[in-house]
Amino acid sequence: MTALKLRSSAPPLPITWEKLPADFPLPDDPVDNTLQPLLAAALRECLELAGLILESALVASNFGLCATVGDKTIVKAPDWVYVRSVSPVPEGSIRRSYTPHVEGEVPTLVIEFISETEGGEYSINPHFPYGKWYFYERILQIPLYGIFHPKTGELDLYRLVNGQYEQQVANDNRRYWIEELGLFLGVWWGQKADTTAFWLRWWDQAETLLLWGREQIEQERQRAEQERQRAEQERQRAEQERQRAEQAEGQLVQVARSLLAQGMPPQSVAELAGLSVAQVEELAAGA
Repeated sequence: MTALKLRSSAPPLPITWEKLPADFPLPDDPVDNTLQPLLAAALRECLELAGLILESALVASNFGLCATVGDKTIVKAPDWVYVRSVSPVPEGSIRRSYTPHVEGEVPTLVIEFISETEGGEYSINPHFPYGKWYFYERILQIPLYGIFHPKTGELDLYRLVNGQYEQQVANDNRRYWIEELGLFLGVWWGQKADTTAFWLRWWDQAETLLLWGREQIEQERQRAEQERQRAEQERQRAEQERQRAEQAEGQLVQVARSLLAQGMPPQSVAELAGLSVAQVEELAAGA
């Protein structure tokens, strides 16, 4: 594991945690491209479908994380953030931003998506308005910071160790184990929402992919089709058995009729043909 080499030695100003007032103007930067909201939504979707988002958790995208440094209020909005436990908001109100320590735990993981115009994801600027890296590492002290390059499919994950981010090493499948979530995070190439691209995906401890809703529906459709085919095969097999039984019975009837025609007693015919005496007598009467 390697640590970012560029470090600022500037001492941080006093950091306090104050919930933003309701009328505080939040940044409203436009999203750089249409893929970023899809990436964020896809990350959340399979967690939610797998029942891995607790009611107490906060999972959001482009959502303001706040801190007060000196006399300045700082708000950064990561492309994706996961907070394990937050305090509930009053009924009927909407959470506009999140201040750790005041409203709940420090976020466990933030992820930034690199766009065509880099937005300071690697910035360690230690002065106002502060670089994103510096803000997450030194001010909020978020345990895990991911930086994803959608264009190239590269994902870097950094873990906070002794106050500094150290780059983590992916496994042989290029996935990172995140102990806090009990999941692997990695990159997957494929199609979703009519878009073929590199996507961030989750895998469980056995490295089984957590499925999106569309994939679950397709999986269920395939399972239903396999069950239908199995039932059809069973029906055909039963029909073949019935036909074979009818054919065998027809052959026995022919043998019985031949023996009766030769004058053999019904009792003896029944024993030889494997039929009941009543069946043989019925055949004799019919003859």
